[in-house]
Amino acid sequence: MRALAGRLKTTPVDLVTRVESLVEERRKLEREVADLKRKLATGGGGAPEGEAVKEIAGVKAILRQLDGVPGKDLRGMADQMKQQLGSGIVVLVATDEGKAAIVAGVTDDLVERFNAVDLVKVGVAELGGKGGGGRPDMAQGGGPEVGQAEQALAAVEQVIAG
Repeated sequence: MRALAGRLKTTPVDLVTRVESLVEERRKLEREVADLKRKLATGGGGAPEGEAVKEIAGVKAILRQLDGVPGKDLRGMADQMKQQLGSGIVVLVATDEGKAAIVAGVTDDLVERFNAVDLVKVGVAELGGKGGGGRPDMAQGGGPEVGQAEQALAAVEQVIAG
């Protein structure tokens, strides 16, 4: 305990308090990093970058690969981007820790023409996964083939193009 206390620059009596403080600080930093990754992936929280928005068969779309972003963060990012687009389709493929995750979001005005579940299933197939699901406006899935992220986006783009 003395060696650990010395390493943490505290006394053995205050060791528990110091460790609790460091754990809380780490949690705070992890949240900040996640927020920064989210902002970076969504274009800094402002309007989507002009070059990031494609027009495919008359539909605005954001198709983006995000490296080092956990799959659990994708839904929130896709929702944010859908709001920024107003009308369009957002497809994000994240690669993190040897896994690939895909999320597709379709704005309400386009749900009659495009189903997010169908778009995700196409992407999941390219990522070596099976299934994928959700609602017509938001769906997600994943697979083990992180090297296939670009191909997954290209396959989804072909479906949107018709």
